[in-house]
Amino acid sequence: MHEQLALLIIDMQNAMCSQTLPPRNNPAAEDNIARLQLAWRNAGQPLVFVRHISRSPTSVFAPGQHGATHQERFQPQPHEHVVEKNVPDAFINTGLERWLHARGLRRLVIAGVSTNNSVEATARTAGNLGFDVVVVSDACFTFDKQDFGGTWRSAEEVHLMALANLHDEYAQVRSTDEVLAALPDR
Repeated sequence: MHEQLALLIIDMQNAMCSQTLPPRNNPAAEDNIARLQLAWRNAGQPLVFVRHISRSPTSVFAPGQHGATHQERFQPQPHEHVVEKNVPDAFINTGLERWLHARGLRRLVIAGVSTNNSVEATARTAGNLGFDVVVVSDACFTFDKQDFGGTWRSAEEVHLMALANLHDEYAQVRSTDEVLAALPDR
């Protein structure tokens, strides 16, 4: 029997489709996340859907807001685990670590948004906690961002730097095709 491999799909909520967000990279990310989701379901591997819920009542991520709900194609099935977080890191005050340990899950694959925020924060903590982590480079995306010196960086630059921050330190960075090729069969 193969060791189980949990897929964490982070913050694929309606607010991430807003036209008011800065330009983003990787327009194929959602298709790649959907490919991973389908493969995990077909292989009977555990899926974890992470959802950001803001503490601010005026946020698009506030409870009850359309932006806080999962995008239609990333709706969890009733038996799949949902983690609600209030900060970028999915391990902080959520019980995720305990849920994973209780099921003997030590290997994690992470996809979602945004690469330099919730994906990076979650992957760093997972690596620090001793999990074997893979971040799927083409199943994540982010947005243009101004650096600390005031220079605007493209979403692709921000994305690549976040992946560089993680690779070989907290996680391994792989493509969707590489991850799917290594996914154990049912």
